[in-house]
This record gives sequence, structure tokens and C-alpha cells, in this order.
Amino acid sequence: MIKSKIENLLTQAFKPTYLQVVDESHKHAGHAGASQGGHYQVTIVSQAFEGKKSLESHRMIYQALEPVKSSIHALAIKVMASV
Repeated sequence: MIKSKIENLLTQAFKPTYLQVVDESHKHAGHAGASQGGHYQVTIVSQAFEGKKSLESHRMIYQALEPVKSSIHALAIKVMASV
């Protein structure tokens, strides 16, 4: 459910040419803090990141995911402007 919300929010915000969201929560069962949210890996390709530094791109993604931030414990991000 959170995975699809992440996909929808990122699609609306960045109109990506490629988006992959992987729920890795099962790998962290029993991990301290894991009960506070899931672990996700995001790979996104969008022109919205053209000319942006990595930190700026990550901040853009965190801002887009604000509505679900309480459901995310860990987020690995790979951002590209083009393939």
C-alpha cells in the first residue's frame, strides 16, 4: 500500500521516464525502528533532475514524499536525469 503511494506521489511530482520502487521491509524484520515504517529503494529517471546536484534531487524527493514520510523508516535513492 505504501509502495503504491510512493509510486503515485513520485509519478505526479516528476513525470519519470523510469521509476522503480522496491519494498525491502522484509529484509529488516526485527530491526530496531522497523516497526516505525518500511524500508524502500527508489530508482527514478526524470528530466526534473537535470542540472541538479544529488543533495538537491534527494530533497526534492523527500518533499514529494512528505504525505507518507511517517510510513518510511529508510529510503535508498538513485536519481538520474536521463539514462
